[in-house]
Amino acid sequence: MLPANVYSVGFMVDGPLLPFNAGKPSVARLHDYALGGKDNFVVDREMAAELVEIYPPAAVLARDSREFQARAVGYVARQGVAQFIDVGCGMPTSPATHEVATLVNPDARVAYVDNDPMVISHTAALLARPGTVAAVPGDVCRPRDILAHGELTALIDFSEPFCVILGVILDFVRPAEAERVMAVLRDAMPAGSFVILCIGISNGAADIAQDWDKAYCDVARMYLHSREQIKGYFTGLEIVEPGLTEARNWRPGQPPASTDPLPIDALAYVGRKPRQPSAPPSGMAAARRPGGTAGQWPA
Repeated sequence: MLPANVYSVGFMVDGPLLPFNAGKPSVARLHDYALGGKDNFVVDREMAAELVEIYPPAAVLARDSREFQARAVGYVARQGVAQFIDVGCGMPTSPATHEVATLVNPDARVAYVDNDPMVISHTAALLARPGTVAAVPGDVCRPRDILAHGELTALIDFSEPFCVILGVILDFVRPAEAERVMAVLRDAMPAGSFVILCIGISNGAADIAQDWDKAYCDVARMYLHSREQIKGYFTGLEIVEPGLTEARNWRPGQPPASTDPLPIDALAYVGRKPRQPSAPPSGMAAARRPGGTAGQWPA
């Protein structure tokens, strides 16, 4: 069943969704095309060609980010987390978050969140399953509204660990706003919860970034985030090894063709909200895992 504020063809009635416009490219449809999907229009494909002309590795980075997300979801599921909130989920694609998670735990539950009406329409029609998968209209810049949405609260138990996925969505949020969004999400998480983040970075390629932003301006405003800003979004979280790195280099199943940074690249980061460390016995130092920190959970 579709959420109450979305018609089956994807038009907004009210709430956080953007207006549907088939004559204008959308972030979700552009990303769908880059991943080889079919849920896109001529205007999306034309703009995608323009973006690739500006920066040819763009399509590869889209695939890198998606493959990282699948690996990270699998990792988090293996840590015993069975609840996922995929914010800025984009068009349904495979492997989808619920497909990866349920391979590890058949009882895993996933809430897909997006502000694109076509995404919500397709997700509700193709993926939603009562008690297992939900399509939730929501804007990443309104995290409290997302967490309070009835479709989400009916699925996610906030007293148990859950994982928030932010895959290529904070690129469209100002750094100061991204910090606020992350603070709200971190505060809502019980111990043992995770955040999965993938975000674009410029490695000194200001000219390419500017050209990309100009081309994208009719769709959405893009923002560059520094490595230090990205690390700051994970304040208070334990960082999962290998830490902040290129998406293709985060626990790859096979060695990537190249591990060197690109001028414009996609960075991956995964963090876990720690348990409250118990006080060590009198006169004894806190136990430490080799290479880790006090109170760190085993991988």
